[in-house]
Formats: sequence, C-alpha cells, structure tokens
Amino acid sequence: MSNVASRLVFLKNLQKLTNRIHATSNIDEIMLSLSQEICNLFAADRLTLYVVAEDGQHIVSKVKTGLNSFRDIRLPISAQSIAGHVAVHRQTLNIADVYDEAALRGCGSEIHFLNEVDRRTGYRSKQMLVVPIVTEAGELLGVLQLINHKGDQPFSATAEEGAEELAQTLAVAFQQRRNPPFVALTRYDHLVGDGILAAPELDLARQSARRKGVTLEEVLVKDFKLTPAMIGQSLARFFGVPYEPFRPDRIKPIDLLRNIKREYVDESHWLPLEDTPEGVLVMTPDPEKLRTSRVVENIFPKRTVLYRVTTQREFAATVDHYFGSFSGGGSVDELLSGMDEPEAATESSDDVSAAADNELVRLVNKIIVDAFQQGASDIHIEPRPGKEKTVVRFRKDGTLVNYIEVPAAYRAPLITRLKIMCDLDISEKRRPQDGKIKFKKYGPLDIELRVATIPTAGGVEDVVMRILAAGEPIRLDQLGLSPRNHENLLKCIEKPYGLFFVCGPTGSGKTTTLHSVLGHLNTPDTKIWTAEDPVEITQKGLRQVQVNKKAGLDFATVMKAFLRADPDIIMVGEMRDPETTGIGIEASLTGHLVFATLHTNSAPESVIRLLDMGMDPFNFADALLGILAQRLGKRLCKECREAYTPDAGEIEHLLDEYCDELRHTAHWQRDPVAAREAIRNEWLSRHASPDGRFTLHRARGCPACNDSGYKGRVGLHELLVGSDPVKRLIQEKARVAEILACALNEGMRTLKMDGIEKVLQGITDLKQVRSVCIK
Repeated sequence: MSNVASRLVFLKNLQKLTNRIHATSNIDEIMLSLSQEICNLFAADRLTLYVVAEDGQHIVSKVKTGLNSFRDIRLPISAQSIAGHVAVHRQTLNIADVYDEAALRGCGSEIHFLNEVDRRTGYRSKQMLVVPIVTEAGELLGVLQLINHKGDQPFSATAEEGAEELAQTLAVAFQQRRNPPFVALTRYDHLVGDGILAAPELDLARQSARRKGVTLEEVLVKDFKLTPAMIGQSLARFFGVPYEPFRPDRIKPIDLLRNIKREYVDESHWLPLEDTPEGVLVMTPDPEKLRTSRVVENIFPKRTVLYRVTTQREFAATVDHYFGSFSGGGSVDELLSGMDEPEAATESSDDVSAAADNELVRLVNKIIVDAFQQGASDIHIEPRPGKEKTVVRFRKDGTLVNYIEVPAAYRAPLITRLKIMCDLDISEKRRPQDGKIKFKKYGPLDIELRVATIPTAGGVEDVVMRILAAGEPIRLDQLGLSPRNHENLLKCIEKPYGLFFVCGPTGSGKTTTLHSVLGHLNTPDTKIWTAEDPVEITQKGLRQVQVNKKAGLDFATVMKAFLRADPDIIMVGEMRDPETTGIGIEASLTGHLVFATLHTNSAPESVIRLLDMGMDPFNFADALLGILAQRLGKRLCKECREAYTPDAGEIEHLLDEYCDELRHTAHWQRDPVAAREAIRNEWLSRHASPDGRFTLHRARGCPACNDSGYKGRVGLHELLVGSDPVKRLIQEKARVAEILACALNEGMRTLKMDGIEKVLQGITDLKQVRSVCIK
C-alpha cells in the first residue's frame, strides 16, 4: 500500500475514534474500551493517559494498557520527566529511544527517562510519542503517551499529527465531563450558560437591581450593556418558546384588539400580535404563567394560541406602539373600537355622516400625527375591494413600511374625511383630484399635506399624502456636496444673472436643494420670487406664489407676472412646457437669476431635454450657468455601521466602476493606465491610512434603525458647469455622450462617481449607490 493510501486509511480510522469519543458522555468508560483500539491505530504497544491531579501540581495515570497490575503513576508537573516536560512546555515529543541520553538532552537540559516501571516489570521502553492535552484557552488537562512502535521504528509525522488531533478531542471530552450539562434555574441563567455574563456578574446585577429598586433587566441593559436580543434569547431557551422582538413596523391587529383595553394589557402582561393560519400569536414576558392561567384560550376559544416571549422593555414598547396616544386623541384600537360599525356606507350621504363621526376624525388625525412623529415623508391609504381591509403605509427614508390595517367598513368614510379636509369634491370618485390639508385647523401640528386621490380597480380610491413640514431650509454646506461640487456651485449661483437647473426624479430632494440655494442668496437687498406647486418650504424674505391651475394661475402666467414685479432672483418649481422654459431663458438673459427644477436623469440629458422643447440653442447656451443632478441614497446608520478593511479585490472593483464612467474622456483614451493610477493615488491620499489601507463600512442593524442598517439619506450629486466648451457643444446640438465627455474632462463627477466617493468616506455602501444610479 502506498504512503498516500496508508495515510488516508489512518485518518479515516482516526475520525471514527474521535466521533465515538465525542458521542459519549462518560469519558472514563470510553477510554477504557477504546484504549486498545488507539494502540492498534498508532501501531503502539502501550498507552498511558495522564490527567491533572486535584492539586494542580501533578499528573496521574488514568488509563494504562499492559500495566493493569501496577499502581497509578503519579508524576510532578516539571521538566525532569518526559511526560512532566510535555506538561510544562505544552509541546509534543517524538523520541526514537528514551534511553538515548544525548537525544533526551536535545529535548531539554533537565529531562531524563524515569525507568522505574521498566525496572520493576522488566519491560523495555524505547520509542515514545507524548502529546499534551490542552484546552483552546491554554489550560492543561492531561498528557497522552504512546509507547513502543510495533515496527520498532520512530512514530511517523502522520502519527504525530494524528496524536495531536486525538489530544484535542480528549480535551473537549474532559471539559464536558468536568462541566456537567448546564441547568438554568432562573430566566436569566442562560446568559451565564451562553458565556454572555459570568456568574459573579449576574449576582452583582441582581444585587444592584435590589439596591436600586429596579428590574434586573433594566440593570442588565443599562449597566452591563446587554442588548434586548441577548436577554430575549435567554428567555426563549428558559421558557422553550421563540423570542419575539419589538418591531415598529408591525401592523396593528385591530380585530384582535377590538375588545382589549390598555389597562387590561398593563395588568395581565400579554398582547395578541397576529392572526396567522397556525393560530393567534401572543406576546408576553412570562409564557409559563400565562399558559397556566388559560386566560388567552378563554378569550380566543377554539383557536390555537402560539406563545412568544419578549423582554419587559420590548413588551412595553409594543404596548405603546399599539395604544400610544397624542394630545386630544387615543390609541388606534380605542378609536376604532369606539366607532359603530357602519352597515353599508355606500351612499355619499352615509359617507359624509360617517366621516363626520368624532372617532373617525380622531383616527385620521392620529394617522397624520404618527406619520410626522415617525419621520415619514408620505402617507399611503390603500383600500381594497370587497371585505378586505384598507392598508395604511408610511414612507420612511425612501422605503414604505406598514403602519395599520383599517377594517373595510371604514374605507369610504376614511377617504371622504380626507377629501373634506382638503376641500375636494366628495362626490367625484372617477377622476384624480389634488388638494392640500392645513393640519393646524384639525390637529396639534403646524404642518401641511399635499393630497392626491387616484381611482383604482374595484371602485375604490387611493390617497397619497406628502407631509410638507414648514421650516428653515437646510444650509448649503450641510447638503452633503463634495468640496469640488460645493465650490463650483457657489461660483454658479453667485453670478448676477443666468439660468440654473436642479434635476432628478420625484422625491430626490430638488426643491430642498433649491431652497438651500435661495437661503444662501436671501439677503435684505435682494428680491426673490418663487412659483411653486405646492409651496413646500417657506422662508422669510421670499415672496412665494402657489400655482393654482383652476384659477388660471399656471407657471407661465406667474413667470410673466414676476417679470413686471422687479425681481432679482426667480425660482420656478418646474419647467415642464416650452412656454415656461422660454420665459425663464428670456428672464435670465435680461438680467435675472433664474432657478428651476427638471424631471431628467442626468445633467447632460437635461440639455437635450430642453433643446427638444424647441429652445433656441444659442440663447439657451448663453443663459446656462449650470445643471445639478441629484439622487437620495440611504445613509448607513451611525449607531451600528460596521467598519472593515476591504481586500485588494474589493478596492479594484470600486476602481473599475469609478473608471467605467471615464472611458470616453480624452485623458483616459490618451493613457488609461496613467488615468487609473492617478485616481488610485487620489483615493490613497484622501481616504486611506498612512500605510495605504482603506476602511469601508457595511450595514449591520440595531434598534435605532429598526435593524435595517440604514438611517437617514445622503445626497449624490452631478454638477455640470456651463463652461465655454460645454456652451459650444450646446450651440452645435451635440449628443449627450459628447457633452458628458467634455464635462468629465473639465472635472465633473457623475452621480455614481460621487456615490463611490461617499462609499469610501463610510457614509453609504455600493448597494445603495447602485440602487439610485443604475443606468
């Protein structure tokens, strides 16, 4: 048999032995029964297994093959004997002849072979393979000694490797024998069993809780910095039911909560979460107590109850989520439970009557207040036909999250109430309508909401409300512009006249950016007119006009009026038609600074879009100061983002994506290698440590960001400056690619390039950049 085949057979048999050792709970019995098999595997004549004595100063033989009549061998843990030397230095010894004094001195100056056993029994020891049994933490548990190879040759390197692996298995087995199975006596004991806390720390926490008069959980969270999830897992193992965390996006089960009041929940400490096909999901801090009382089974008869354990803190948060109130209102379930069930509110008169009901008024107010307090930008009311419930969702940080489900009976009154609040035609259900709610008239907040109703399939109407929070604009230096873009933007907007655009899709922050620009230019000696639909942000010193198409007040009409009102600066909410755009260009050429928004994908594409409207390329080129394209990407949560050092491949990948935008520029085509290295060197100087290492961040998730890993948003920008070469291309009606290449040659950075820069700064990650910058 070849050496390779012999080695494979040896390793296979070794694996069988280690599996048998792992599978046993009694190490003494298994070693006695397996000791001869171990000798056969290693072709050894004898085996001695030592364990550390109770005094910690000696090792004592536990198993001795071939020496059953001889008393236990007890050796000091010192370098004077072979086994003692291995125990002291935790190093394997493979000795060809233990009587070879010169070979022994090569292993250690004090080591010598104790031949007492040989002398008394007449046995002749020669080869020895001796291995320490040590835990991963470095604690000595014993020594494994194989004596005399049956082939009268030194033990091989394969045998040495196998003996060390066997010793590791024995170390695990010894620990299991020494540490019996963990038994949790209290709900928090598994924190010790799982190694999260030491037993003295848990005792200290209990003493601290008694001294302060607070719960043990509060001490564990505040003083010992344990997360609710850590405590929840301990509770789950103790009670034998799954752990259920607090989820702020959980839909409130109105039907399950209909007859349950907050006072009862606070007293009984349980709460229904969801009606699933498997049964009713119930959250409680103490499932055992609740299961014994059978209260839940009595309230939900003939239903299976699925218990879930949670921490006291998360239970209280869930209760607040379901029953929380604001001034002048109540919890959602209290509001709905207090409303009489409309039998069939299909006629307009019935809808109006139900919509005027005091409880429904409070319900609508609470939805709006909760949306504002949770930082939502939009509220989506989504009715479904038939007897299906109406879903209410909030858009937070660009993502829709569930808020509540309203029974189908309140579908029509809910929509009618919203129409009444924004003075829309309640009888018109077949055409879209737009309106605005000044919420100060109805609730405790000084906010406005832009409302859009849209007829949808099944004879129902969707309502989408955008929250327009009146307040001061964001400062220009807080928009997240790169230093290059910030400097170029100031150069553009501080000119006395010209035309400047901000472009991007709906919800990309165009209006916010324009108001930041106006806030920078808003001085007492400047007259600024704005035409907006609607007026979302208000500023002192600005004269703002709300477009009203029903009254014939569109953007073009307002723009004409502005030119007769001695303006210095004009801001137009959107240039969507040739007339408005033409007036804007005319105004910019006659000494006014004009700002506007466009719904286009990129800065170079905006040029072509405006020319396609029929604008004169020479007048447009003369007027253009610049175009800022922008997107909003999700920002990594500052509380939990995880820093890591990327490997060279990840940096190369980032570099590839960054350089892909530059392939048609003159610099790249002249010398792509040099252009790529120049960008790498720029990154090294700006984003890397002195030793050339980059630090990136990735999403992790924590309670502050609802375990998403992202909180807030960051702007990605692309600023095209109206330079002479760019204007020349506009006059020649050049293609988008030519304008883009020219701008890149002048230093412009595309949306994706700006996003990758923000990835290197640790603000966001490449996944978010791609999601908003994909072509």
